[in-house]
Amino acid sequence: MADKIATRASYGRFLREYGADHGNVVVLDADLSGSTQTKEFAKIYKDRFFNVGIAECDMLGMAAGFSACGKTVFASSFAMFAAGRAYEIIRNSIAYTKANVKICATHAGLTVGEDGASHQAIEDIALMNVIPGMTVVCPADDVSARKLLLQVAEFEGPAYVRLGRAAVPVVYGEDADVRLGKALTVREGSDVTIIACGIMVEKAMLAAEILQEKGISARILDMHTIKPLDEEAVIKAAKETGGIITAEEHSVIGGLGSAVASCCAKSAPCRIEFVGVQDRFGESGKPAELLEKYGLTEKEIVQAAEKLVK
Repeated sequence: MADKIATRASYGRFLREYGADHGNVVVLDADLSGSTQTKEFAKIYKDRFFNVGIAECDMLGMAAGFSACGKTVFASSFAMFAAGRAYEIIRNSIAYTKANVKICATHAGLTVGEDGASHQAIEDIALMNVIPGMTVVCPADDVSARKLLLQVAEFEGPAYVRLGRAAVPVVYGEDADVRLGKALTVREGSDVTIIACGIMVEKAMLAAEILQEKGISARILDMHTIKPLDEEAVIKAAKETGGIITAEEHSVIGGLGSAVASCCAKSAPCRIEFVGVQDRFGESGKPAELLEKYGLTEKEIVQAAEKLVK
C-alpha cells in the first residue's frame, strides 16, 4: 500500500481514457473541473464538455436533458452540492425518469479537511440510498474506482459515485476482481467481520493486523456498492462470524451501517457495532486530525471488534 492516489484523480484518468472510445459521452461540471478532475476530459474533448457554472441544479437538469437525447452523461461537483443542493433535481429529473446520468461527486466526507462542515458531506450516501433505482458506489482506492466507474458507465440508468479529495493508499492490484454489486473479500476471518467502504477499507486492513496479534480473526468485506447491497455476503458473514462492524466516512445514520443492519434484521440477526460519524457536523481541520477526533481510525475498529468478541 505504498502508492497514494485520490479517487477523484482516478475519475479524471477514467474519463480521459473512456472518452477516447466512446463519442457518446458528455461531461458536465459546476465550475470545479480543476478539483473534480473533469479537466482531464475537457482538455481533449472540448466539444463534449460543459462548464455550467456554480449551478448544480441547472447542471443536473441539463444532464437529464442530454440523457433524453441518448447521451451517457457524467456530472460532477463536490458531494455536498451535488447530493444536497440538487437533491430534488436528482430525484425527479434523473431517478424518476431513469435517466442515464452518472453523478460523480468528489470531496465527500470529513477528509475535505479545512473547508469545514459546510463542505463535508456526511449525509450523501443516506440521501442517495433512499432514492428508488439509484445505484450508490463508494470505491476504496484508485484501482477499484476505475474498475467500478467502467461498470457504472456500461449500464443504463442513474448512479451516484462517491469520490474523495485526499490521496489514499492503493490497496488492490490491477488484477483485483472488483464487480459492481458484489462485496470484495479483502481478508478471510472467523471471529468477527468488518464491512467497510471508501477510505475505511484501509483502516479495516490495519485494524485486522492489530486484531490478529490479539488472537482475533477478522474478516474484511469491501462493500464498495452500497446499493444494491450484497445481502448474500452480509448474511454469510453474520452467520459465520456472529458479529459485524461497519466502518464508513459518513454518518452512522442512513449509510452503510444502516443498510447492513437492515439486512441482518431481516435475515440474520447478530451483534453490530458502527464506526462512523456520530450525529454531529464536521469542522475545519487537517484530514488525519479530523479522522482521529471523530473516531474513524483503526483504533475504533479494534475496540469495536474486541467488544463484540467479548
